[in-house]
Amino acid sequence: MCLQIVAAARQLLGNAPEFSEDRVLRARCMLPNMRRWPVLLLLCSAWVAAFAKDSSPSQSQWVHFGPNGKLVYAESPNGDRIPDFSWAGYRGGGVALPVVAARVTVSPTGGADDTAAIQAALDQVAKLAPDARGLRGAVELARGTFHLAGTLHMNASGVVLRGAGNNATVLEMTGTPHLAIEAMGEVHQNTLGQPTMLTDAYVPAGATVIHVADASGIHAGDTLMIVKPVTPEWVHFMGMDHLSRNGEPEEWVKNDIRVWRRVASVAGDAVTLEVPLTDSFDSKFFPSFRPPVTRVEVTGRIAEVGVENLRITAPKKSINYRVDAEFDGIQMNNIVDSWLRSVTFEDTINSVRIDIDAERLTVVNVDVIQQAAVTSSAKPFDFSVQGTQVLLDRCTGKGDSVFYVATQSRSEGPVVVLHCRFEGDGAIEPHQRWSTGLLVDNCEVPDGGINLMNRGEMGSGHGWTIGWSVLWNNKAKGILVQNPPGDANWSIGDSGIQESAPMPVFGAPGGMPLEGGIVESPGKPVEPASLYLEQLRERLGPAAVAAIGY
Repeated sequence: MCLQIVAAARQLLGNAPEFSEDRVLRARCMLPNMRRWPVLLLLCSAWVAAFAKDSSPSQSQWVHFGPNGKLVYAESPNGDRIPDFSWAGYRGGGVALPVVAARVTVSPTGGADDTAAIQAALDQVAKLAPDARGLRGAVELARGTFHLAGTLHMNASGVVLRGAGNNATVLEMTGTPHLAIEAMGEVHQNTLGQPTMLTDAYVPAGATVIHVADASGIHAGDTLMIVKPVTPEWVHFMGMDHLSRNGEPEEWVKNDIRVWRRVASVAGDAVTLEVPLTDSFDSKFFPSFRPPVTRVEVTGRIAEVGVENLRITAPKKSINYRVDAEFDGIQMNNIVDSWLRSVTFEDTINSVRIDIDAERLTVVNVDVIQQAAVTSSAKPFDFSVQGTQVLLDRCTGKGDSVFYVATQSRSEGPVVVLHCRFEGDGAIEPHQRWSTGLLVDNCEVPDGGINLMNRGEMGSGHGWTIGWSVLWNNKAKGILVQNPPGDANWSIGDSGIQESAPMPVFGAPGGMPLEGGIVESPGKPVEPASLYLEQLRERLGPAAVAAIGY
């Protein structure tokens, strides 16, 4: 009878505590010999107990709610912790994207190429005076199909390219393969004064406080360039000094890793940064010198640039990636506080590329449909991210033999992939040569994988791709999380087969699996439901969460 009661309770309440007359009748039919209301009371009690037991979220040891309802973070023996990812996104997160007034409207010419007409409108708006927020205006494309035989260049701040929405405005790429849109400024870095040096023996991942030899010239609001030296000692420690392919040596990370951070406050030799560092600095890897910390002025980047409400299509064709010429989507670099919103890319090869000097970007409701057959072992990217403070929010991808989201070389986060869904046999997978600070939060890859891994001798010696990164409450067919030497990656609340693998060695059989990452609550979600949204709520309040549409 107890099993009958629970079954009837499931029929009554389903997966949520709400009644309906139809559910009541179905439940009564399952237990016809019992009186109605006692049955319902018993059903409610049984199902509420069962529902609470089955569905109550777990807690992570690394970050969880404390007694006061605020997040509590655990630390490694060196002080490393899961970073605050909430700084990812337009204007540093929690700021609604603007709705920009149209200044010029363009209709399809009906000819073979509309590139010049659209570019002239973009150039016209670029000459307008910006308002107090830095916005000049939007070029609004009418409903219909525009033919795009060349690249559209967006090189001025405050300019938006917008279509009619609901896929009513189509940019159809024609002619020889090319890039559809380039949104790019020119970055210039000027050094202000003499560099000082980092004095900490160890700066943990997730830290916002560093100590320097001389902070007298550093003030709140300054921008610092902090350099992590790439030394032979560190490369050897990471096991990346013996890569080779076809008898030729491969070189892993060869250039120093630099990150720009804005100063929040200064007290003595302690400098507090607005945005946490997502990598660690260990002085044992540079024993004869200290990493430089330099005040800089960064100019030339464009801001308040948006592309929205467009469908961009390319000819459907098979592609030998990296050999055949490509129709690509959009490239964004030397750009800050900008966005892509409600854009669909269809059969572009590399669809969204965000390069290393891009910062504080939101990519929301962007869909990539990849029907072209990829014939090579090398795979293209739906979303390629090398910048910092980047938020990919509610995006989708559909296609096989593709990297849905990939970080690139020497990229410092935070980078957040939030509530995205990707269909096909591809993967969310950092690609090459050491990035840090990626959060994949509540994403679905039902037939593919999510991999934080050592790619070894794959490609040109991609090696360890990612450290200090988190998978949170995701669902995938397979999940591969590995711990780099001296670093950590986390899989928390993820559903999928937790896999293991050796470092790939070209032309050789697999060896022993590498050390696995930190796995908590496999197959069962944890609280908070979204790490990014809860971190954002704690930092800026509920209004910030509402401002980005949650």
